[in-house]
Parts: sequence; C-alpha cells; structure tokens
Amino acid sequence: MAATTLAVQTRQKKPLIVNAFVEMCSGHQSPGLWRHPDDESWKFNDLDHWVELAKLLEEAKFHGIFIADVLGGYDVYKNSLDPAVISGAQWPVNEPLSVVPAMAAATKNIGFGVTISTTYEQPYHLARRLATVDHLTKGRLGWNVVTSYLDSAARNIHGKATQLAHDDRYAQAEEYMKVMYKLFQSSWRDDAVILDRERGIYTDPALVREINHKGKFFDVPGPAITQPSPQRTPLLLQAGTSRAGKIFAAQHAEAIFTSAHSPAVCAKSITEIRELARTEFGRDGNKIKVLALVTPILGRTEEEAQAKHAEYRKYASTEGALALFGGWTGIDLDQYGDDEELREVESNAVKSTVTGYAKFSPQNSKWTKHTVAEHVAIGGNGPIIVGTPEQVADGLERWVEEGGVDGFNFAYALFPQSFKDIIELLLPELRKRGLFWDDYAVPGGTYRENFYGEPGQKHPLPEHVAAKFQWRAGVPAEEHQIPE
Repeated sequence: MAATTLAVQTRQKKPLIVNAFVEMCSGHQSPGLWRHPDDESWKFNDLDHWVELAKLLEEAKFHGIFIADVLGGYDVYKNSLDPAVISGAQWPVNEPLSVVPAMAAATKNIGFGVTISTTYEQPYHLARRLATVDHLTKGRLGWNVVTSYLDSAARNIHGKATQLAHDDRYAQAEEYMKVMYKLFQSSWRDDAVILDRERGIYTDPALVREINHKGKFFDVPGPAITQPSPQRTPLLLQAGTSRAGKIFAAQHAEAIFTSAHSPAVCAKSITEIRELARTEFGRDGNKIKVLALVTPILGRTEEEAQAKHAEYRKYASTEGALALFGGWTGIDLDQYGDDEELREVESNAVKSTVTGYAKFSPQNSKWTKHTVAEHVAIGGNGPIIVGTPEQVADGLERWVEEGGVDGFNFAYALFPQSFKDIIELLLPELRKRGLFWDDYAVPGGTYRENFYGEPGQKHPLPEHVAAKFQWRAGVPAEEHQIPE
C-alpha cells in the first residue's frame, strides 16, 4: 500500500499539459450556449476576441490553444443542414490558421495547435502556409493532423458524394506526411540562407534541392518555397483512434488528443499506441503525450457549481447536439421515436455507439435520442467535471492515474468565462498539488521546447521519423539522401 501511495505521489509531481480547446465558431462543444447572456463565443469573427483570449491564457501559463476545425456542415441529422444552421452548431465556422499570427503578436510563449486536413489540401501549398506561420510566431505553431470525416466536405471541395474510404484516407495521409517531411526537413539545409552582402548571395543554391517525390497520391518536385522555419516541422498533434489512426499516431504524433467518456475507455487505446510506437517505430512511447478532452464547471462550493451546470442546461440545444452527434458518428437519430430505447434497435452501429455512452451511467437509465443529446450538449464527446476546485482536481487526477493521460484540452461551456473560472479556481489547486507549472519552461521558446520542457529542442526528437529527413548544417548533400 505504501509503495502504491508513493507511486501516486511521484506521478502527481509531473506537471500537466494544459490547453484551451476552441474552434472559430459559436458554442463549439456546447451548442446553444451562445444564447447565455454571459457567453461571448458568438464574437468569433472579431480579431480582438482571439487576441484577448491568447493574452488571458498566456498570463495564466496555459501551454497552448488547440483550435479545432471542420470543412463541412453537420447534415446527417434529419438529412439536413438546418438543425446545425439554426442552432449554430459549429456553423458558421471560420478558417483557424489565419488568426494565429495576430494572437502570436500579442504574446511571447503560448503555443497554437491548428487543425488542418491532409485530405483536402495539396502538401506543397500547406507546407508553405505552415512554415510561414511558424516563422511569424517564432516557432510556436502546432499542426493537428486530421483526415476529415464529413461527406459534406467531400461534396464541396472535391465534388464527390462521399469521402475516400477511411483506410484510404490514412494511406493518403501517410504519403502526405512523407512529402511534408521532405519539404520541411530535406529540401533546404539548415544553413542554406547565408545573407552574404559582399558577394550578393542570399541563399547558397548548392544547399537547396528538389525532393522529386513521385507516389500513388502526390507528385511533388519541390523544393519548398519557404526557408526552414524555427521548428522546421510544427509540433505534430493527432487524434485518430481507429486501427489505422493508431498506427499513424504511433509513427507521427508528438501529442494525441483523445475524447472519451471515462479514463477506462481511453487507457487501452493509449497503451496500444505507445506500444506500437516502441515496437514498430523505435520511439519511446512515453514521450508521446496524451491530452484528454474535459469540460470543467467550477464553483467555490459544490452547490454553486451544480447551480451553474443546471443553468447551462437551460440554454443547451438538443437539435444542435443531435446534429453534432450525427456528424461525429454518421448516425441520424431522427429516425427513432422520442421514447425509443436505442440499445434495443436493429442497427448495430446505433446500439454499439449508444451502449458506449451508457456504459458509465446508472444501470436502470433509459437511453433515448434525447438522452444522447443531453449527454453531448455540454462538453461534446468528453466528460464534464462539476464541482469545487478540489473536486475537479480529484477528477483530473483520476484521468491521469487510470487513463494514463499527460494533460487536458479544456473545452468551455461559456466563452471566455469558463477559462476565467479555470484560471481563478482550478489552476491554483493544481499548482498546490504539484500538477501545474509556475512559468513556461523555456520563456520565449518554441512550442516544442515548452511542450517537452527542453531548451534547444526546437526540432522533432531524434527518434521521430521526421528527424531522419533533416538536412543538417554542414552535411554535404551526397551524405544526406532524402529518405523514401
């Protein structure tokens, strides 16, 4: 027993990674809450809205701002976009990378993780955009690599009725990453830009080369049009939980974003990814950091927190929640009756999905489409932890101990009040427990340096697949072949 207690105390001393989880829309994970008089998420078109958020979070020492994105509307529910349009369920939604330089200009330390799909943008163009923003932020950019999941995006971007099949999207993403590594890491030597004013040489042409990539999905001659940025490759984030997604994460991800109903649900997946990283890709799986989605609702007393939760429920949109659920799962719950028990319907997809939600609810509870809506209407597909700072911190520690997570992406119920509550009430409690740092590990450093807490660790770790692509200063071209 004493050994167990000592182990827990040791783990408690490991500071958590803390991000804010947002999207350039109203409500994000809590559709309908934009109607609350204290919510300001509907101001997402205003640049000051985002700049003030970045300043607020940096002052509180958040590691980063994780910006989600979708490229289509949620139109599975009722076979219509209307429920999302009416409720404002991630609709309308703006492009996330554009706002990052403005937030970076007002801050010095906080990182920015931006969601961008490999399915709908050519790698050469994206490499330029990401490198540009990494330069403008002085190396504080992260890339959440996704393959997308909405057929509405496929119809609008590629003119096709549906997306590529799931595993085909990951096969394409695998080749996409190779192209990106070649552009980011291999087409310019670290010291290619020499700025020799006497001889009039800006860049040594011998230190820039074509990548000549020819693959199943992409033909990219290169070289990259931008010079190497501070991190060369942005910090890589990923959220796949399928078999293909786990293999992809085990090779490429430096951080994994997970959303699950309880620590037990994600623990097995985390263990599997870390083991795959070790056995298949020669990585230390423990260096892959896992961040869980959580929506804390805090009060100075338990009664105050519960009262907030009850008040937020009054503004939550059932239709918006079912629209989001339909997009996430591909399941239209409109075809079922208001009182129909969804664990007893014929559809295996519906039964298995709803059973997953219900697994950690009271045994005698009934799960109808309205139960599902209530479950996801605040906090989306992750847990809500309601209580005092001590109670919420206890809940987070449970996720660390039972789920093996390294930190949290905190979603909001009210913007920005939820983040202000976290800053005022929760972070002091986490600090008291040794679970949150007092300051950035590398003030003025890159996202990757502060993420790992290692000064000088601007580029991917030596064990990461991207590292073998890097054309390092002083290395002749013939001694560094571009990996295939």
